[in-house]
Amino acid sequence: MKTINNKDSMIVTEKFVPLKSPETEKELPSELVILFDLYPENKRRPVNKTMFRNDYFKLTYNTKTNELDILSRGDIVYSAIPYDTARNYIQHAAIQYLLHPKETREYIKMHKKNLEKYIKLSIFQVTNKRVNKNSIKVRQAYQAIFQNPLFEIQILGRLLQHDETGPISANIAGKFLFSENENTGISEYTYEYLKFIVQLTRSLPITTDGKQVEILESYLLKSSFSKNRNKGNFLTYESDINPGLSLMPPQLKTSLEKALNIEKQSLTLRNKPILKSEFSKEIKKVRENYIPHSVHPTKTEKYFENVLSIENTNLLNVVSDIHSIDGKFPFVNKNFNILAGDISDSQVSNKDIEGVYVIGNHEVLDVLPANSKESHDNKFKPFLRSKWFKKFIASPDDSWYMLPIGDHRFYEVVKDELEKRFPRINVLHNNQIVYNGIRYIGLTIPVALVKRKNKQQKYILESLNKLLENDYETPTIIVSHAALFNELSMLSTKSKAYNKKYNCAEPKIEKIFKDYNIIGAIHGHHHIPASHGRSKIVQFADKELFVVCSIYSKMNTGFELMDIINPEQIKY
Repeated sequence: MKTINNKDSMIVTEKFVPLKSPETEKELPSELVILFDLYPENKRRPVNKTMFRNDYFKLTYNTKTNELDILSRGDIVYSAIPYDTARNYIQHAAIQYLLHPKETREYIKMHKKNLEKYIKLSIFQVTNKRVNKNSIKVRQAYQAIFQNPLFEIQILGRLLQHDETGPISANIAGKFLFSENENTGISEYTYEYLKFIVQLTRSLPITTDGKQVEILESYLLKSSFSKNRNKGNFLTYESDINPGLSLMPPQLKTSLEKALNIEKQSLTLRNKPILKSEFSKEIKKVRENYIPHSVHPTKTEKYFENVLSIENTNLLNVVSDIHSIDGKFPFVNKNFNILAGDISDSQVSNKDIEGVYVIGNHEVLDVLPANSKESHDNKFKPFLRSKWFKKFIASPDDSWYMLPIGDHRFYEVVKDELEKRFPRINVLHNNQIVYNGIRYIGLTIPVALVKRKNKQQKYILESLNKLLENDYETPTIIVSHAALFNELSMLSTKSKAYNKKYNCAEPKIEKIFKDYNIIGAIHGHHHIPASHGRSKIVQFADKELFVVCSIYSKMNTGFELMDIINPEQIKY
């Protein structure tokens, strides 16, 4: 890696020597620790340290969580469209377009029929006139996608969002018509983001796919985490971006080429980004007058085609929160599946799927009697007088917090029902199996019972003591629907669902994790977008553990657990 030295960059050499950060006692490359001193704001920021920045973006390091993040510096506006939630998708699309322009274009073309529907709706929003898909206006709008790389990146990002979360309905004209998109500021934002990300990865040992950001040396050396990672989707100083560069607008191409050569940039933009400092009143006015017209994806999904394959070939496939409403299991996987709850909202069954399954809160709802006559079935009689059961029958969505702790006998009824529907699946209701040398312990934690945290953690402690059976050697993964506690959760502290009180308050649980060969935890429940990542490495019980949360979508039919398990732990 080249050495650079300019006013907003720092000196970086090829060799990295670990040094412990005083704030975290974590091992960091000494050159990166030194970077903290180059930015005056770090003196008053004990947690989020700036490591690299330009006019609009910065790389920060969280000294508490040991995580890197790329943030805007506050003045640049991502989008003038109110409630535009695609920023992370578009940033991810920008990296993939740079690395794989041919493949990303094919992905867009694969969605042509869906794009025609979006364009037709966009034209209607602008003109109040309906057109058919063969209209010259629709054809021209579709072709315009491929005439501007920055717009094409946005369309790619929108399609990634579409495939993950369902059809897009709000302000689609500004998202799918180039003529309307010109005034949103998104192209200028993407322009600046690409400039920053290339300069960053050419200046520091950083790797990113537009979602995750990591220190390259850590990524390369920690074999248990990186050995099977698809590095082709991550941008580094070694990445060949010439195919993507060739498609960029001339001014951006020149700027990126300068970043590749680690030269100081002094480029005048064709269009400046929208800045809050200059346009705050205008943006506020637009958003004050905004009339929401979103439609829930379940109402519009039937009008769009699923163009992605439903077959999944992962060897150890992790997925949760399918919430199937049509009685069908939506994908095919002939290997081993780890279903982390909330699979069915319509009594789904599948005779072929193999693996393990833990009970989620929607499994509890899915086996409830359909009417009062069925509620007197023998299997439900023991619970009929229970306050929580009466409330749950009457109003399930208002009663999640009343669900019993996971050792309750009601869950045996749920387990029996699921085993009838999935005959080749092991329903792990506080049980364990060993598959190919890995032990999977499934704990029944349908929801995070914050107010009953102590009782729930007592149950977790007792279950682990029983199921581990003094076997300190076998690599073990804990699977539950809701996360065990905050320390082993993918939920961001910035999420509205995050509750700081849901922490591990039982020291004996931490000791179990320290003493036994527990290598990771899997959960679902929180519907964390794929753009936020499917896995992470955390520090708990004085060691590193992986945490996985893989939510089902039409694009994501599961996470390959083999990517983060040390292959030496697998026994075939």
